[in-house]
Amino acid sequence: MKKTTFSPLFWPVSLNRNTIYVLDESLLPERLAYIRVKNYEQACTVIRQMKTRAFGQVLLLFYAFLLVIRQNKGRHSQVTVLKKVAQAFNATRPTLPFKFLTDMILGWAAQDLLLETMILGFLEVLQSSRIQQARQVADFIKDEETILTHCNVSGLMPLIGQFCQQDGHRVSFFVTETRPYLQGMRLTAWELQGAGFEVTVVCDGAAGHLMAGGLVDKVIVGADQLAQNGDVANKIGTLSLAVLARHFNIPFYVLCPPASQAATGKDIKIEIRPEKELLEFQGKRIAPTGVKGLYPGFDITPAELITKHIHMEL
Repeated sequence: MKKTTFSPLFWPVSLNRNTIYVLDESLLPERLAYIRVKNYEQACTVIRQMKTRAFGQVLLLFYAFLLVIRQNKGRHSQVTVLKKVAQAFNATRPTLPFKFLTDMILGWAAQDLLLETMILGFLEVLQSSRIQQARQVADFIKDEETILTHCNVSGLMPLIGQFCQQDGHRVSFFVTETRPYLQGMRLTAWELQGAGFEVTVVCDGAAGHLMAGGLVDKVIVGADQLAQNGDVANKIGTLSLAVLARHFNIPFYVLCPPASQAATGKDIKIEIRPEKELLEFQGKRIAPTGVKGLYPGFDITPAELITKHIHMEL
């Protein structure tokens, strides 16, 4: 059996002594480079600048707490410092449920548990759970099926493909370009091609045409936040795909994190990104001067449009 390999996006952050190394996803696919982070303030800046996304930001949060714990070991004020770190991360991005994670870490601290051991143990379980998610999705894919995916799920899509290969199933992929950051084109297409899969990039508006033509067998996306009722927040454009998939009777699967404290999708605050990210490309304005831009980074897909939630078990 072919050995399973992992995309650099599967675990894009690491900690070595007093430095966190963060894969700079904004440089892919042209260059594979890592940002050196020395403190939690720099970590928060990396998150706000979208140098790493979604899962990478979650990893960065945990490694930043580890770094702070080591820097403040033996000090009586450690809990006070940890609360300050939690507040900084909670303020970075509204749609990602960082408070759920920081409350968990502060809860461990309040119980006087060994924080390093707890965090490292949690990360080990997290890694195993992501592998199991990919394995579970692969079980739903048949031979010679074509998957449509949107944005990027941090290394899980090529892993799903590898599990399909191990089952003797051939699989190919349509990847939306995912404007305006082009995560699908720059990240997902890059990692799938690197893993040896047939991958075709399509513009975001092409999904309906592909589905109408019978070219898509399943849609698989990720989620940045899962509400208690099963609604999910994911990259803007996900809702449109879910509606189309329902219309054409195509299964729609979502790789989900643990549920947040949001009761429904209506309780999830949608992040509105700076308009220049939409109106400019590589630092050059591409829209007419004076035109306004509106870039909600996410939309909400209601639970009833989702065929199956593939949960991360922690």
